[in-house]
Amino acid sequence: MCVMYENLLQAVTNLGSAKVLVAGDFMLDVYVYGDAVRISPEAPVPVLKIAETEHRCGGAGSVAANLAAFGTKAVCLGVIGDDADGDILKSKLAQAGADVTGLLKTPGRPTISKQRLIGLAQHRHRQQLVRMDRECTEPLSDELNAMILRAYEERLARVDIVCLQDHNKGLLGPALCQQMIQSARQADKKVLIDPSLTSDYSKYVGATVITPNRKESSAAVGFEVTDSETARKAAEALAQKLGLEAVVITLDKHGAYLRTSDTSLMIPTRPRSVYDVTGAGDMVLATLAATLAAGCDYETAVHLSNIAGGIEVEKFGTATVSIEEIVDEIVAEHRGKGHKVCSVDWLLRELARHRKQNKTIVFTNGCFDVLHRGHVEYLQFCKQQGDVVVVGLNSDRSVKTIKGPDRPINNQHDRAVVLAALEAVDYVTIFDEPTPLNLIHNVRPDVLVKGADWGSKEGVVGWEFVESYGGRIALAPLVEGKSSSATIEKMKSLKI
Repeated sequence: MCVMYENLLQAVTNLGSAKVLVAGDFMLDVYVYGDAVRISPEAPVPVLKIAETEHRCGGAGSVAANLAAFGTKAVCLGVIGDDADGDILKSKLAQAGADVTGLLKTPGRPTISKQRLIGLAQHRHRQQLVRMDRECTEPLSDELNAMILRAYEERLARVDIVCLQDHNKGLLGPALCQQMIQSARQADKKVLIDPSLTSDYSKYVGATVITPNRKESSAAVGFEVTDSETARKAAEALAQKLGLEAVVITLDKHGAYLRTSDTSLMIPTRPRSVYDVTGAGDMVLATLAATLAAGCDYETAVHLSNIAGGIEVEKFGTATVSIEEIVDEIVAEHRGKGHKVCSVDWLLRELARHRKQNKTIVFTNGCFDVLHRGHVEYLQFCKQQGDVVVVGLNSDRSVKTIKGPDRPINNQHDRAVVLAALEAVDYVTIFDEPTPLNLIHNVRPDVLVKGADWGSKEGVVGWEFVESYGGRIALAPLVEGKSSSATIEKMKSLKI
């Protein structure tokens, strides 16, 4: 696990230098958010008071936006309409850093758009009510196909890898798709394909990698893909039939099945709280392209794709994922709850990474000897103040200095592990000094939290230092009658 952890971290931090040609069905995703204020008197439907309209890149545009979020240069190739939606899509991709010179305007053919009406309950709980699609799925004209192919071949020499993102909206017809694959093979460029839902994959013959999901692979091979064994059979069938170097079948909560000439294995992913599966396939394709272009092996690439796809489905709608988010996930999986306990040196490296993501660092300290409800609510208050909660834990020696020779009841290692098990706590580090002032100087928190029993901020150790660089002090309310000392005294009074 340690080797894989190091490999994943090294791989993800090396992304960004490649160029990826993304050809396919570019779409605009439109989210119209509205407060569901009442039921219409005209029909039993909610009335939405429009609060906000948001535009995001969809389809092949989502792949390009994901690549751009990794720092990888996306070179876009496709058709858009001569309309406002096309202008918005092109502008958003350009702002993300993609090359949009290959997005050809086609009068008479609208930009593919998916408009979703999102009802908001209590101004925040999102629920998709209806989706309205605007599209033309007719095959492109011979003239337009020829223009697309010329633009493709002009760009092929200056990219490292090719992605074909097929939503079966008319662009990647059989002839054009095959011409693109053959041109890429002649140029010694890998071709990655996110296929459409169809039983005929013949137009993908000769590609390098294909990434169908469970439903798509089932349709392509003619039997249900339900587990690792059926995934293995499906992957082998697709590899042999299409002459592929690798097959990656994504199996939602179970992870992905990878099949190459010398590898055949299930690569699991951790369970997720799935908010929205929209865009998950786009994320997998983009991550595979970025990682393979950066020189990763297939197993590492699929591991990272699992992680990126997992982060994406926890977000609403089509969404990008940053390298920092992937690094966070890798580190969190490696450390686990029991490894929240860390040295000051390790902690400072972690906090430097969080600060690059503009996260708010919260610090508190204490003995936390016999944990009780007051401690739990106190730490939950800390979490409400920012993004990352660091607990400075008094060592056994410093507790004895503060509380007397009979304390602590629990040793510093046990206390640290119990704290680390709390969801509100992100890091625990043990300090040996009588006060946490040196640790506060090292951590430089954005928010310093202590209990309201300190009376005012002027009673809090380190308050002047924290405020000197713009940080703030927060005093947490106390839970009446709850303290470690009171709990210990009550236990002593019990008759055995």
